[in-house]
Amino acid sequence: MSWHETDAVHDGDEDLQLVVLARGGDVQAFEQLYRRHRDRIYGLVWRLCGGDSALAEDMLQEAFVRAWQKLDSFRGESRFFTWLHRLSVNVALSDRRSRVRRARFESPMEEEAERTAVGARDVTAGKRADLEQAIAQLPERARAVLVLHDVEGYGHAEIGQMTGMAEGSSKAQLHRARKLVRQLLEA
Repeated sequence: MSWHETDAVHDGDEDLQLVVLARGGDVQAFEQLYRRHRDRIYGLVWRLCGGDSALAEDMLQEAFVRAWQKLDSFRGESRFFTWLHRLSVNVALSDRRSRVRRARFESPMEEEAERTAVGARDVTAGKRADLEQAIAQLPERARAVLVLHDVEGYGHAEIGQMTGMAEGSSKAQLHRARKLVRQLLEA
C-alpha cells in the first residue's frame, strides 16, 4: 500500500469517526469535517457556479447545512468525501434549476440570458487565456457537464441523472463545451 493509499484509508477512518460523533450531536466533530473538506467542495461549486465567488460561498454553506441535516443518511458504503461531493453537486445543480425557472418566469430566455440568470459573470471584451475563466464563460448546462465529466470524472449516465438531461444531451453539451473552451482560449 502506497503512502497516499495509507493516508486515504486513515482519512476515511478519521472521517467515519467524526461522522459518528457528529451524528451524536458533537458540533465540533462536524466542524472538523467542514475544515477538512471545505476547500475541495468550494473548488467544485465554484466551477459549477461559473467562477462566481459569492454564489460559490452560498453553495458551500448550503452544501454543509444539508450535510448536517442529512448526516443520518450517510451509510458509510463510500468515503464521507464521496458522499459530500455528490450532495454538493446536487445542491449546486438544484440551485441552478431554481434560478433558471425564476429567470424564465420573469422574462423570456435568450441565448446569453441563461448565463446571466444563473449567476455567471459577464465577460468583458479582451482576450483571456485562463482555462478557469474560459469555463466560467460557458453557458450553464455546457459548463455543468464539462465540470462534472472532465474535472470531476462523472460518466454521462450519472450526469444525466444529476441534471435531468438525457445521456445523449450530456454528450452533446460536453462536445459543445469543449468546442467553446477551445474557441475562447484561441481568441
